[in-house]
Amino acid sequence: MTQEFEGRNEQEAVNKAVEVLQLDRDEFDVEILDSGKWGLFRKGNVKIRVHVHGDRVTPEPKIHQAEQSDTSGFEQKVIDYLETILEKMGYLGEVQVVYRREQKIGVNIISDHSAIIIGKKGKNLDALQLLVNVYAGMLEGSKRVVVDAENYRIRHEEQLIRLAYKTAEQVKKSRKSKLLEPMNPFERRLIHSALNDILDIETKSEGDGLYKQVRISFRGAGNRGKNPRS
Repeated sequence: MTQEFEGRNEQEAVNKAVEVLQLDRDEFDVEILDSGKWGLFRKGNVKIRVHVHGDRVTPEPKIHQAEQSDTSGFEQKVIDYLETILEKMGYLGEVQVVYRREQKIGVNIISDHSAIIIGKKGKNLDALQLLVNVYAGMLEGSKRVVVDAENYRIRHEEQLIRLAYKTAEQVKKSRKSKLLEPMNPFERRLIHSALNDILDIETKSEGDGLYKQVRISFRGAGNRGKNPRS
């Protein structure tokens, strides 16, 4: 059995594996997938792949008892609603709650049609999330639902951050600005945040409507104010 983990360094990633798998360190081997070096500016998370000795079953993640209570039936209503939408789309899927936080839950869609459900650049997944949150707002206005499938959102965030650092390196070397493809507000905030502390680099959003482009520019030593955002 193999499973992947990540942390700020190798030891933190290994500690997560020990906690989640409930194994001793000598019961699995570690393969480094990503050392976390993302170029000249900063270091990213270390990724490891854990190879478990023998046949072991990974235990289900533990959820605090206080977080398990759902007296209003909110979660089940959300699950039923999303599964009904998928059925009407013609793509059957199972919806599971994967985490609970204050005023927010995360659900994951398990389906043989995940690629279609996610859609190009995650647009189908975003549309499903919008519909679910409109429905969730009618049930309990303060709760938000994050909809994912095959860990697409985590993988997409990592790709965007890598793109941001790579583009910033190119801009710093060439002194010429670069314009990224149109992104939604969450994606733009991710780019702005990732490059906020990079010396001599600034970011700003350009365009109209929901999907705008982020321009990454070289600002030079003489103009180091805060990055404008939108």
